[in-house]
Amino acid sequence: MNDESKGMIFGVLGVVSFGLTLPATRFIIPYFEPVFIGLGRAVVASLVAAILLVITKQTRPNRRQFYQLIAVALGVVIGFPILSAWAMQTVPASHGGVVLGVLPLATAVAAAVVSNEKPSIGFWICGLAGSIVVILYALLQGLGSFQIGDFLLIGAIASAAIGYALGGKLSKEIGGWQVICWALVISFPFIVIPAWLKAPQADFDNLPLSVLLSFLYLALVSQLFGFFLWNKGLALGGISRVSQTQLLQPFVTLVASAYLINETVNLQTIVFALLVIGTVAIGKNMPVYKR
Repeated sequence: MNDESKGMIFGVLGVVSFGLTLPATRFIIPYFEPVFIGLGRAVVASLVAAILLVITKQTRPNRRQFYQLIAVALGVVIGFPILSAWAMQTVPASHGGVVLGVLPLATAVAAAVVSNEKPSIGFWICGLAGSIVVILYALLQGLGSFQIGDFLLIGAIASAAIGYALGGKLSKEIGGWQVICWALVISFPFIVIPAWLKAPQADFDNLPLSVLLSFLYLALVSQLFGFFLWNKGLALGGISRVSQTQLLQPFVTLVASAYLINETVNLQTIVFALLVIGTVAIGKNMPVYKR
């Protein structure tokens, strides 16, 4: 099996790991503020990340890598978690899952800027087709206009795209799991106090077990271990190509929304999700060149 195929497999596993993020966030929104969900989960993940870096005696990143890790942290440790949590206050998780279908195109754009990848015209056409489907879906769901949650999701998409592209590039230099661990550790001094201030006043012991487990999923899987798989996939298979596996994420999110938090997933949502997912089969076979 070549590196590209391995990268696609790791990418799909990463997408599945991330697929429950919006349903889990939507589920715990009544119990936590969005800022705490976004930063609190990162605080927990950063403590685990620090332990892993110390135990394995990882070499500290150089200055250039350090600056790039700051950008990664701003994107996937702070930007995406907070903005997506705010969005879940106003739109269903299933809606958010379909809108996030535009993330592969955004990641490919970011990859073209920060790396030496040059997607073909056919690749861009597939990505644009999937994005147009997502935009049409958002407009139909919003009765002809975008909802505030859509704008928050667009911000989350931009944040994640930059973080993914730079994270995939850095993964080739310092390793996939090391990238997210360093990004979390670097961000810790800046997020711990805001997370503490936004922590719920009630005793955590009084919270339902399902809420605590959902928060732990966000902290340990969505914010940490899922990135081990995702970054490795980007490094092996190429950022532009592997990022297209994210087109599978709407389907994972729809299933999770229906079965885990009992959201009603209508036929329109299913049809649009299938249309978005269908573009991944075509886009996967389009060439991506090296500059």
